[in-house]
Amino acid sequence: MNIDTRIKFRHLVCFLEVARQGTLARAADKLAVSQPAISKTLKELEELLGATLFERSKTGVALTDAGVAFMRYAGPCVQALRDGVNSLRSGEHESGAVRLGVLSTVESLLVPEVVRRLHERHPALVASVVTGPSAYLLSQLHVGELDLVVGRMTDSPQIQGLTFEHLYSESMTLVVRAGHPLLAVAQAQQLLQDYPLVLPLAGTTIRKYADALFVQCGIAQPRQRLETLSLTLSRRYVQSSDAVWIAPFDAVQLDLANGDLAELQLGIKEPGGSVGICSNAALPLSLAAHWSVEVLREVGQAYREGRFP
Repeated sequence: MNIDTRIKFRHLVCFLEVARQGTLARAADKLAVSQPAISKTLKELEELLGATLFERSKTGVALTDAGVAFMRYAGPCVQALRDGVNSLRSGEHESGAVRLGVLSTVESLLVPEVVRRLHERHPALVASVVTGPSAYLLSQLHVGELDLVVGRMTDSPQIQGLTFEHLYSESMTLVVRAGHPLLAVAQAQQLLQDYPLVLPLAGTTIRKYADALFVQCGIAQPRQRLETLSLTLSRRYVQSSDAVWIAPFDAVQLDLANGDLAELQLGIKEPGGSVGICSNAALPLSLAAHWSVEVLREVGQAYREGRFP
C-alpha cells in the first residue's frame, strides 16, 4: 500500500508534540500555534489513518494502543528527517550524538567494543555515556534525558512502560586474585565467610543475582563487605587483597584470560540474567541512537555465537 500523500510533516510533528506534552494546550504553546489548530490537525491525521490516536479527558490526553503503535514509526521518521536536514546544513553528513545509560554489567566489555565500531563507521559521532544503578538510568530514560540504557535490568520496577530487547544472557561468577588461598582448597565455599566480600549495591538488579548465587551455594554472606557498582574499585581491591568478588562474567572475562584474576569453582553456576537494550517507545530515537542499536545487536550476536571477545 502506498503512503497517503495527504499526511504531511505538520501532522506528524503535531502528533508527537501532543504525545510528549500530554495536553493540547501545552503542545500548542510549544509549537506556537493555537489550540484549535492543534485539534484540527490531530482530527485530520486520525481521519487519514482511520484510527483514534488519543483518549481525551479533562486532565489531558493519553495515547491509545493505535497511538502507541504509530508513535514507534512516526517518531524515528521525524527525527531521521531532522537529523538529515541538520547534517546537510552543517556540512557534517556523519555527525550525530547519542546518550547511553550503561550498567556495570556491560561497562567493561560490550560498550567499549560498541563505541569503537560506531566511531569507526561514523567519524563525527559523539557518544555520551552515563553509568549508575538501573533505577536511576531508567528514570532518566523515562524523561528523555537518555536515548538508550544497556545492561541487565529486567527486574527493575522502573522498566515498566519501556521497551526491552534481549541481546544475550550473562552469569555471575566468584573471582579472587591469582595465588589466593582459596584456590588451593577443595571445598572453598565452606571458608568464604572468612574473607571480605565484594558485591553490587543493595537494591540493584545485579545484586539480586549475586544474592541468589550465595543462596544456591548455601553460604551466609560475611559481615565484612564492600558494596559498590564501581568495577575499577572492585578490581583493584580484589587484586590487592584476599577479598572475593561476586562479579558479572563480562566484567572479569579479560582479567581471567590474562591470569590477573582467577575463578573460584563452587560446582554451581548462576543461570544468568538477560542483558539487553532498553528504549522509550514514547520518544523518537535519533539517527545516532539507531546506529547504536544496530551495532549493539551486531556485537550481541557475536557474543552469543562465541565470536566476541
